[in-house]
Amino acid sequence: MPDIWKPTTWKVFLLDARSLAVYRIGLGLILVIDCLERWTDLELMLGPNGIFPLETLTRYHGTITMWSLANLHDSVAWSGIVLALEGLAGAALAIGWHTRIATIVGWVALVSVIRRGSPAVNAGDVWLACQMFWAMFLPLGAWWSSDALRQRATTPTLQPPRQPPTAVSSVATAALVLQLIAVYLGAGLSKCNADWFTGNALAVALSVHDHGTSLGMMLTRDAWLTRPLQWLVILGEVILPLLLLAVPTPRVRVGLVVLFTIFHGATWLGMTLGYFPVVGIVAWLPLLPREVWPLPHEKDDHRVLTLGRPATWACAAAGGIAAMAFVTALSPWRPARLPLPLAMAVNLTALQQDWAMFGGVPPREQWVYGRALLADGSEVDILRDGRPVERDHPTGGFTTLENHRWHTFFWHLARPDASVFAEPAARALALEWNARHGPEKQIGSLEIRYGFKDVASDAAVRDHLYASWPARSADGAGNLERFLQGSSPESLREDAR
Repeated sequence: MPDIWKPTTWKVFLLDARSLAVYRIGLGLILVIDCLERWTDLELMLGPNGIFPLETLTRYHGTITMWSLANLHDSVAWSGIVLALEGLAGAALAIGWHTRIATIVGWVALVSVIRRGSPAVNAGDVWLACQMFWAMFLPLGAWWSSDALRQRATTPTLQPPRQPPTAVSSVATAALVLQLIAVYLGAGLSKCNADWFTGNALAVALSVHDHGTSLGMMLTRDAWLTRPLQWLVILGEVILPLLLLAVPTPRVRVGLVVLFTIFHGATWLGMTLGYFPVVGIVAWLPLLPREVWPLPHEKDDHRVLTLGRPATWACAAAGGIAAMAFVTALSPWRPARLPLPLAMAVNLTALQQDWAMFGGVPPREQWVYGRALLADGSEVDILRDGRPVERDHPTGGFTTLENHRWHTFFWHLARPDASVFAEPAARALALEWNARHGPEKQIGSLEIRYGFKDVASDAAVRDHLYASWPARSADGAGNLERFLQGSSPESLREDAR
C-alpha cells in the first residue's frame, strides 16, 4: 500500500462499499434520464444546424483543452451516438456491469455532451461530471452488481464463500468527501454579502422570473419567513458539512444525509435547477455509514479496499488541481480567470465548478419570450409552444419554457460572451417551428427578446432584443418593417440595448 495513504489514519474518509453501490445506481439512473431528456432536443442543441454551431462553439470555448468527443464530427448522427453512449454507460453503471469501464465511458460521454452544448449547462451538470470523475477511482461494483455476481460464479466451489470487504478508504474517498464539503462551503461563503444578510436574495431567487416555481413563490410573500430562511441557508451550507470532518460519527452522518436530502428535496420543489437537487441527494449517499447496512454473518469487517499506487497518485494529482481551483475561485484576491496552467488542467480533467452558486442575486425580475409573426397575421410566443405573447412578466416566467436547459441557455445568453449564440438560436427555433407547422402558421419574422425590471414597484420595464430572424443585415435592412409591426402603444417601451 502506498505510504501516502493509510486507511487507519484517515477514518474520517472511510466509506461503506454498500453505500457506494447505492451511489453507483443513483449515478447510473441520472445518466440514463439525462440522455433521454437531451434526446428530445438533439437536433436543436447538439446538431450542426442547431443553436450551437460547432465553429461558434469552438471560438466560445477558446481552447483545445475543452475536449469533447461530440466535437470530432459535426452531425446529428454523431452527436446522437455520443449521447446514446452516455445512456448505455449509465444503464451498465446502474446494474454494475463492467462497472469500471462503464464509469469511464460514462464520464467521457457526459463531459462530451455537456461541452457540445455548454451554454445550456447548469451547476448540476458540472457537479455530476466531477462526481463521475472521482467515481472512476472507486470500487462501485464491489456490492449489489453484475460484476459481484459474476465473481462469485467463478469462485471455486470448494472454497468457502466470503462477502467482499465493506470498508473503502483511499484518496478517491477523500476527494469525494472533500468535494461535497467544498460545494456547500463555496456556495455558503459566496452568500456572505448584503444581498443575503439584509436584502431579499432568497425571495428574488424563488420568483418564477428568476429560478423559482409557483410553490417557491409562496414563500416570498412574507419577509418574516424569507429573512430567517436566508440566514439558515448560509449557516447550513457553511457549518453543517464541516461536521463530516469534525464529528464523523454514524449518527452525525445519518443526520446530515437526512437534512441535506430534505434541503435538496425542498429546492427541487421550489426552484427550477434541473438535475442539481437530484445530483445533490445522490452525492450524499456514499456518506451512509456501515451501521445502516446490517451484516448477517460478519459484525466487524476490518478488511479495507484501497487503490493501487498509480491510481492513487493520479487521483491525488487531480485532487490537488481541484483544490487549487477552489481556493483560487473563492480567494479575496481571486483573479478574473484562473491562471492558464491551472485552467488547462481543470479543463482536461473536467473538474471546473460554479462554486459561488447564487452568491449574487441582484434585485431584478427577468424573463424571455419569442415574439413570432405568423403568416396568418397572428402573433405568438414560440418559446411557450405558441401561446399569446406576454411582453411583461409572462405568466409562469421561466417555468413555462420547455425544460430547464432552455431556462439555463436564455439565462446565460444575457452574458456578453454568450451573445454569439443569439442569432443561431433565433434561426434554429424559427426553422424548427416552420418544419412542424403548415403554411398558415409559418413564421414570417421572429424576435427573441429579454425583459427585466428592478424589484422596486416604480421601476420601468426594459426590453432588450436578443436576436431576430431573418437576421438584420449590417446596413439595417428590415429594421423599419419590424418597427412598424411592433409599434403598437403597448409595445413601445424603453429599449435597454
